[in-house]
Amino acid sequence: MATLGSAQAPAEASFPSRASTTPVAELAPRHSALVRGTHWITAICFLALLVSGIEILISHPRFYWGETGTVLTTPLFQLPIPSSRRLVPTGYSYVLPDQNGWSRALHFEAAWIAVLTGLLYAISGLITQHFRRNLVPGKADLSWRALWTEFGKRLRFERPSAAEASSYNGLQRITYLFVIFVLFPLVIWSGLAMSLAFASAFPWSVTLLGGRQSARTIHFFVSLGLVLFLSVHILMVCRAGFRSRTGSMITGRSATPRERL
Repeated sequence: MATLGSAQAPAEASFPSRASTTPVAELAPRHSALVRGTHWITAICFLALLVSGIEILISHPRFYWGETGTVLTTPLFQLPIPSSRRLVPTGYSYVLPDQNGWSRALHFEAAWIAVLTGLLYAISGLITQHFRRNLVPGKADLSWRALWTEFGKRLRFERPSAAEASSYNGLQRITYLFVIFVLFPLVIWSGLAMSLAFASAFPWSVTLLGGRQSARTIHFFVSLGLVLFLSVHILMVCRAGFRSRTGSMITGRSATPRERL
């Protein structure tokens, strides 16, 4: 992440020989343009994927394990919601409006935009050492005591101090790395495994997941994990200061108090 020079402090209007302890708001560099851009593109794509994914799910809210799964197959589990297709047995005497057409088209387009954006972010993060500097936790952050302390603070909804809000703690670093390098690749892999074209070209990738229906079930649970992460992420942003956190992700800078001696 690029480091910008801090603004020069104004000269004292009077008593230049005295030390001043007046807190001065200073704009501190926080996020690079590429991080901000990929963040908001991914956020928009995720929203589109969530809405379209729910519409696709409603057409067949039953999940299976293995290669095949039909209305005549006993499901692994099913969601207690009505379907948008009369042939799908859900226990309801009515069906919802079928929105499967536009939702599949939007899901496909948003998914590829998210994949390309993620690749750009990952490649840039490796080249600029963004991951090593800002996300890889130190040895002290990996201790059980440190992790449990941070986890306890989040459970108590403690508002982070200015020093804590200025950088990621160990729990955040581990969570972000897990989401970036485990959940996102897995949700992409399982999504592609449901494609007949992808399965024909790379059948081994579908076999490793247990079959196309297994891939759909995995895709569902990983998506739930990402929704949970997003919910906690937004909650923590609100606790740390929604305006300042959101502003820093838009402008790349955040106002932080600094004592001038």
